[in-house]
Amino acid sequence: MGGSRQAAAPFVAPGPAGVSIRARLRLSPADEAVLIEVGAFLGSLASRDLAVRSGQGTAHDANSWATRKRALTVASSARWAGSITKATHDQWALARRGQATEAARLRSEIARVEARLARPLGAKADKAARLVRGYATRAEWHAKSRRLHVLRDRLTAVEADWAAGRVHVVRGGKKLAGLRHRLDDAGIDGQTWRDQWQAARLFLAADGESGKRYGNETVRVTDTGQVSIRLPATLVHLANAPHGRYVLGAAVAFGHRSEEWRDRIATDRAVAYRIHRDVVRGRWYITASWQRPAAPVLPLRTALSRGVVAVDMNDDHLAAWHLDVHGNPVGEPRRYFYDLSGSASHRDAQIRHAMTRLLHHARRCGVGAVAIEDLDFTDGKSREQHGRSRRFRRLVSRFPTARLRGRLVSMAAEQGLAVVAVDPAHTSQWGAQHWQMPLSTPRRPITRHDAAAVAIGRRALGHPIRRRTAPPPHDRRDRAGHRTVQTGTETRGHEGPRPRLPGPRARPVSPDAVRKRVTSVLRTTWGTRSSMRPARRTQTRSIFRKRLRLLTPYWFAGHGPGQCRLSACLGCVAQW
Repeated sequence: MGGSRQAAAPFVAPGPAGVSIRARLRLSPADEAVLIEVGAFLGSLASRDLAVRSGQGTAHDANSWATRKRALTVASSARWAGSITKATHDQWALARRGQATEAARLRSEIARVEARLARPLGAKADKAARLVRGYATRAEWHAKSRRLHVLRDRLTAVEADWAAGRVHVVRGGKKLAGLRHRLDDAGIDGQTWRDQWQAARLFLAADGESGKRYGNETVRVTDTGQVSIRLPATLVHLANAPHGRYVLGAAVAFGHRSEEWRDRIATDRAVAYRIHRDVVRGRWYITASWQRPAAPVLPLRTALSRGVVAVDMNDDHLAAWHLDVHGNPVGEPRRYFYDLSGSASHRDAQIRHAMTRLLHHARRCGVGAVAIEDLDFTDGKSREQHGRSRRFRRLVSRFPTARLRGRLVSMAAEQGLAVVAVDPAHTSQWGAQHWQMPLSTPRRPITRHDAAAVAIGRRALGHPIRRRTAPPPHDRRDRAGHRTVQTGTETRGHEGPRPRLPGPRARPVSPDAVRKRVTSVLRTTWGTRSSMRPARRTQTRSIFRKRLRLLTPYWFAGHGPGQCRLSACLGCVAQW
């Protein structure tokens, strides 16, 4: 297509670098009271350390980190102090990355608004000249000019915070902190909010350490599921086991990846644990996580050697289709629906369920990779980026791009499948144009999303999406190259005879056949365009020849004018 950008090459996404599993803790009231007291105390230390780290800004170094850790060790322990300072550093670094992302987004929004304000009202977009469209009305232009000043003020504030090393973080979450001022709108009371706030600010997380017993000296989980915690120095009086430890009465059992977890703790390799409380459900959970060695990324040709299952992401379902190594669709298209309404946990469960069914289908097909579009909707969802349709902007906002890609990569690695990311340019448009109608049957209608999945799979395999390219340049003859791209140089039989195509390029056509294919024109249609006038003359000649053959006997009769009763007698007409 003219003016379309060049699609990027597909690549194999790297596998996950870590593993996380979770199990429920069935605590007694006494154990729950001890955990709340320990978590609240360590949470206060974490809040104090975060304030100190935020005040240091960009002047932070290794010596200041060691000073903070020594100050926390007095009230807790060296390992608790190390976990707290590391969590503080990670939170500050995350906030800094958020500032950089926000500044880049604001600069992009400002550039888009400025470009559209510079265009005349109602001006159309011109992709060839790289010109955006102008605003439709004077009122919209005025509103966007005011918004431009607001965006510039926000960018100035973000840049000032970035230069000073100042971050804005809240232990417990900004969303929950802002909810305190609108409890009626949220439908909760003050006590429920206070319980959620205290649970979110608890700190019960310990990093693992290789070489120590069961891979963690602070929060220890044995192979039998016994959980024990090393109490801080201030709360050592709560211990019910030697060496200042508190052993929980309930055992824990990990159902997912339990064998891998047992192998790690059996060899005393590092495992990090985090204990957290779900106030809404009234439950306690423990999460175990560890790092995996970086696995080598498979070459693209190796990953696609057995075909691919291509997936088209939508806001309510995944459209998948199995393609062989030659880019041909195999079997029936599959659709895996999910519901993205409700809470975050519900949406996450829906995505996991859809991913599980998709990967099981890929295993049954015997492929080695799953192809998916490399979508990214994090660069802005404003009217300048995605048009004036509010419905479409909401649709884009609902796309679970980052969550779905992360889930797919981690779950595919467990199934031994590679994930191939392809450029999403024109996949939906070309798929519907070139594959939707040829693959549809009266009993199996193919949707636009199914055709897009075929386009994604062919791009991942290195085959062209469009089934026929445009005619060659010059005078549209074969001397400029083969017109079709159905076969390549590596395909057997590509040097054979070309198929017979209709038209003068394939075989000579007689003049009579051309004349018979000309569309007829009504007698009364005299004011036709010049391209249809030859058809009118051809029809007139045909009628004259028919009358000439019928009236030939009267021509040789030799009678005078008016002696026959035929009004169309050629002899009379000729003598007149």
